[in-house]
Amino acid sequence: MTDIAIADDPTGHIGTDIRVFGKWSGAEVQISDMSLEDYILGAKQPKFLPHSAGRYQVKRFRKASCPIVERLVCSLMFHGRNNGKKLMAVRIVRHTFEIIHLLTGENPLQVLVNAIINSGPREDSTRIGRAGTVRRQAVDVSPLRRVNQALYLICTGARDSAFKSVKTIAECLADELINAAKGSSTSFAIKRKDELERVAKSNR
Repeated sequence: MTDIAIADDPTGHIGTDIRVFGKWSGAEVQISDMSLEDYILGAKQPKFLPHSAGRYQVKRFRKASCPIVERLVCSLMFHGRNNGKKLMAVRIVRHTFEIIHLLTGENPLQVLVNAIINSGPREDSTRIGRAGTVRRQAVDVSPLRRVNQALYLICTGARDSAFKSVKTIAECLADELINAAKGSSTSFAIKRKDELERVAKSNR
């Protein structure tokens, strides 16, 4: 099976439709939140494999141009024993996408984008220290931090639910993404987001 699907262009040109893992096309992915569009654009221009070996940490904000699937893969490689095992993380994400497609029948890239949009807190609280007293002040969250926080919460929720469980990490990550995409409160990421926003609201 070839990894490149030939896409017919209405202009008459024939282009190549690059698909993640040779299966999932980013062409029809809809990003409903305008503010996050620039930071999730990697979903619309995917790579074959989320393993580009790009140096996205060298310069500030360069990670915004990293494909979103690759950012998910990198977020899975946490907790000492998993550091640097990128091929294992790629395999987990590949299995996760297959499970999502079987359970929902949707494009897994669309489910991932919806989950990130729903899981990133829009308001947070920060510590303001004045004259020896510390109080919390509500602040708006930047779009890039929303994406970062969403990926962190999704992966943390999947990791926690897979630990000492009969379910594999791929199954847990698929459940977390599906629930987060639906906005369901059974998702760890949605619960944490609501909690952060509630605390911020009380500190306005």
